[in-house]
Amino acid sequence: MIRKTLLLLALALPALMIAPLAHAETVDEILAKHYEAMGGLAKLKALNTMRLTGTMGIGPGMEAPLVMEKKRPDKQRFEFQVQGMTGIQAFDGEKGWSVMPFMGKKDPEALSDEDNKNQKDDADFDGSLVDWKEKGNTLELAGKEPVEGADAYKIKVTKKNGNIETMYLDAETYLLVKTEGKVKRRGTEIEGESLFSDYKDVDGYMMPYSVEQGAKGMDRRQKMTFTKIELNVALDDSRFTMPGAPAAAASTPTDSTKIAVSADSTKTEGAKGDVAKAADKKAATKVAKTTKKKDQNQH
Repeated sequence: MIRKTLLLLALALPALMIAPLAHAETVDEILAKHYEAMGGLAKLKALNTMRLTGTMGIGPGMEAPLVMEKKRPDKQRFEFQVQGMTGIQAFDGEKGWSVMPFMGKKDPEALSDEDNKNQKDDADFDGSLVDWKEKGNTLELAGKEPVEGADAYKIKVTKKNGNIETMYLDAETYLLVKTEGKVKRRGTEIEGESLFSDYKDVDGYMMPYSVEQGAKGMDRRQKMTFTKIELNVALDDSRFTMPGAPAAAASTPTDSTKIAVSADSTKTEGAKGDVAKAADKKAATKVAKTTKKKDQNQH
């Protein structure tokens, strides 16, 4: 009996000795696989501009055409159309501006200092995981957590300016599937989250064609679906400069073009929330006018 027990123990020893060697992955190892999954670190740094064309949900059964543009190092533009009217929010690298005709603001208006701070943080072309040490960020691996039914590595990012963001990388594909972060808007702190899915190869880069954003813990999310993603396209700086500003070009193109969803786009839901509110207001006004006209005809 003792001899049989020793034999079983001897057979089990190799497995017991191998088990400790299966160490948990470090942040650096996970990031290396993330860069590779996205297309490679060198290739990511060679990307200078992007343009995404698609639609954005703005209410039940309502969608608005949109274009998003981004240019290295930190210029971005978001443009959308509702009932023939065009809304714009852009950032030139230092200051942001917007045009919201749905709210009666047909002329460009400068963003507040608070919004400029948020835009500056959000406009990082590569996101907070690329060159994170050089940017002064601190990363912490906080284990794994399920995202939409699949395990994901949870990486806490503390930025140089003190902002904290949590990135979730799929444990199998190493692609970004979710981000969480807090941002102050009009003095109120908002905790939002973004979900990224439907990744496709675009010129050797893996890009998400679906992005959902909203307040953390809430079922209602704003969804953007892209039908076309263009990389390294020609984008003049005037696209991002506030019309009439000293650095603006003589004329500003009016074709339908805008910002980009980088891997670090958690905070853009604030701007898109304003878009949805403006569109809802416009739609409500139209319904009210139609109802009034019907009543007048009946009488």
